[in-house]
Amino acid sequence: MPALAKGLIAIWFVLCACIAQAQTSDLVSKTAFRVCADPANSPMSNREETGFENQLAELFADRLGLPVQYEWYPMSTGFIRNTLRANKCDVVIGYAQGHELVLNSNHYFTSVYTFVTRQDSPVADVDHLSDARLQGLRLGVVAGSPPATHLARNGLIADAQAYNLFVDRRHESPIPDMLSDLQSGAIDGALIWGPIAGPLVKAGYPDLQVAPLLKETQPPRLFFRITMGVRLGEKVWQRQLNSLIRRNQSDINAILDQAGVPLVNDMGTEPLDLSQ
Repeated sequence: MPALAKGLIAIWFVLCACIAQAQTSDLVSKTAFRVCADPANSPMSNREETGFENQLAELFADRLGLPVQYEWYPMSTGFIRNTLRANKCDVVIGYAQGHELVLNSNHYFTSVYTFVTRQDSPVADVDHLSDARLQGLRLGVVAGSPPATHLARNGLIADAQAYNLFVDRRHESPIPDMLSDLQSGAIDGALIWGPIAGPLVKAGYPDLQVAPLLKETQPPRLFFRITMGVRLGEKVWQRQLNSLIRRNQSDINAILDQAGVPLVNDMGTEPLDLSQ
């Protein structure tokens, strides 16, 4: 092959590589770490920036040498369309692995649904939903969440108290309502996603306890790996976040542990050993 032709082919490959990189990263801000977040989603994120996802955003921004900039929008229908896809922000700090609306980073923690009870409850030591002692009790559960299926399988759903799944947290707070009902005795136990239950109970409900549900073997699974979500196709940005996660995992774990998030191993079978 003539030298000129080889040279042109080489240039073509370089141009294609440059174009591909530009197409996957040119929407990402170079002047700020732009975060898509719910303004009223404590304990994860809030406009006061006291949630553990706010702390994680600060950590990543610091490592990138950039200020944090938020695009606030309720975590409900249209969240991704009106934030990430509208190019108003570049990353969702907490997103379940495998969701088709975003490109997921590597997961940076795994957590699980929990059984929350009063510390003096006769079922305080229950660790699986097929325990016969739960029969006839009134359990709080978010409608449509994975634990609701387990309640139905075990004949517990008829007595359950359902709380709304998709709400605007600026106007409705189903999980705090559930915890208040538990404190008052209106319900006997509550099934709540661990990253919500753990921090809320740690911060404001000293008479309650949180037990990760690690012994359920029937579907649907109760543990989920949590990632950061970016726009589809933005592989360069995804790889950059993956690198940051890998190099800062111990700091990430410390923030989550301090907040009270129950961390478990990748298979959701036992608590994560943070001493390693």
